[in-house]
Amino acid sequence: MQSDLFPSENIQTLSSSFPKKMVLIDCETTGGKPSQHRVIEIGLLLIDDGQITDRWQTFLDPERELPPFITKLTGISPPMLVGQPHFADVAETLREKLKDRIFVAHNARFDYGFIKTEFERAGIAFNAKTLCSVKFSRALYPQFKRHGIDQIIKRFDFSIENRHRAMDDADIIWKLFVKSTQLYSDEELASALGPILKTPSLPPKIKQAQVKALPQAAGVYYFYDENGTLLYVGKSVNIRARVMSHFTSDYRSSKEMIMNSKVAHFDFQRTPGDLGAQLLESNEIKRLSPLYNRRLRRTRKLFSYEVQPGPYGFKLVTIRETKSDQAPDENVGLFRSPRQASKRLEKLADDYFLCFKLLGLEGHPEDQSPCFRRQLKRCFGACEGAEAPEDYNARLAVAMSQQQLVLWPFDTPILIEEVDPSDAEFKLFHLVDQWRYLGRVMNEEELHEKGYYSLRKTSNLAPHNTHQQEEELYIDPAAEPNFDLDIYHILLRFLLKPEQRQLNQLRIHTLHKTNSNTDD
Repeated sequence: MQSDLFPSENIQTLSSSFPKKMVLIDCETTGGKPSQHRVIEIGLLLIDDGQITDRWQTFLDPERELPPFITKLTGISPPMLVGQPHFADVAETLREKLKDRIFVAHNARFDYGFIKTEFERAGIAFNAKTLCSVKFSRALYPQFKRHGIDQIIKRFDFSIENRHRAMDDADIIWKLFVKSTQLYSDEELASALGPILKTPSLPPKIKQAQVKALPQAAGVYYFYDENGTLLYVGKSVNIRARVMSHFTSDYRSSKEMIMNSKVAHFDFQRTPGDLGAQLLESNEIKRLSPLYNRRLRRTRKLFSYEVQPGPYGFKLVTIRETKSDQAPDENVGLFRSPRQASKRLEKLADDYFLCFKLLGLEGHPEDQSPCFRRQLKRCFGACEGAEAPEDYNARLAVAMSQQQLVLWPFDTPILIEEVDPSDAEFKLFHLVDQWRYLGRVMNEEELHEKGYYSLRKTSNLAPHNTHQQEEELYIDPAAEPNFDLDIYHILLRFLLKPEQRQLNQLRIHTLHKTNSNTDD
């Protein structure tokens, strides 16, 4: 399979969508009111370019009695605070650590309020831009009702040694951000973070009522101009948050600014979850060709790698056009353009010390003069005969195996049941075979319209039936859609990662094909 399809589970660098300089902070206090209560512990992590660069923790003498319920909640007892510094003693150190950073906390208003008040008591003015990780969780995981630290720990099965201790709770924010980096794209993360960090400015033709009508749930949204021309189609796990993220002041491009100035009307389609939203967006962009969508448009040509015998016993790699209706396992890699395929080869050359000449990226393979990368010690010398063919070919084989498309992991076609966690009656059934998306099925009638037949007289697909039993379906193999690279990547993310299936509450039903057209 392609090596960059799934991020490593051990990844410890955040997406570039997160602010470059952050401090993840948690405070333990003597109570809930900054004006009356005091901070007794601070724990923080400094984040630079997505990585932890420092950790800092301190207890503080609150200069007052510690309530017993706080000791019971946190495990911090009065003797632990004896001899500890006052806030004023650490204020300058803390201010230096917080300087020029986004202040990130779980329920940021609470922690920021306490820290700001403590600075005021010390005679120091403190202001910072905040990022609330509760709001982040709500925006990215709207299928869950609660977003406290305890619920996040349970949601992702995070380990924690000392709950309600500052450093441990700050670590949970870090783990939430890391897990979200593994599960979501940079674009999706940016859409969740944007409205929290920035104040959106609506286009002049959009009324606030239109925004309020957008659901805070998964689905696809549509932007139209005042003449009804479709400008853009997008998707999100939180439609309202994603739409609002388009209207921040720091537009990424002039094209985006122009598009946003034209938006006069929103529309949307709800889906039970993220899978349905991604599949619908991909199909809608190909079907409707919105003016400002480039990504996910219909691809008429695909390109893959072909490995062939070459001169002097070395294997050569060429980029060839392939048919979009070929089975996925017939190709080594699939790309939308020769340039994309070449860029990937350059990365493989770096990772496996492969020769640009033999990869077709430079010169001619029969010319035994050293390639440019040989001079940089990035090629082991296959180009000039300094390396044995069997050694080079072995590394090439490993590199190409990383590009091999994933074989269909099921013995039969499947039906993916996707249920809205907040509304068990809102569900979709997705028909899939050999990575080809065959469409959505809502009920028995739609099933028959698509040429599919249920084994039983009473189908479990009727939308009013919320307690569904597994049922085998017999499929009439009518004309199936061509292999779609975008759909392939979407299905990979959801079908091959058990955590994604569990998080999105997906259920797989195996199906059976029939060569007959016989009805029930």
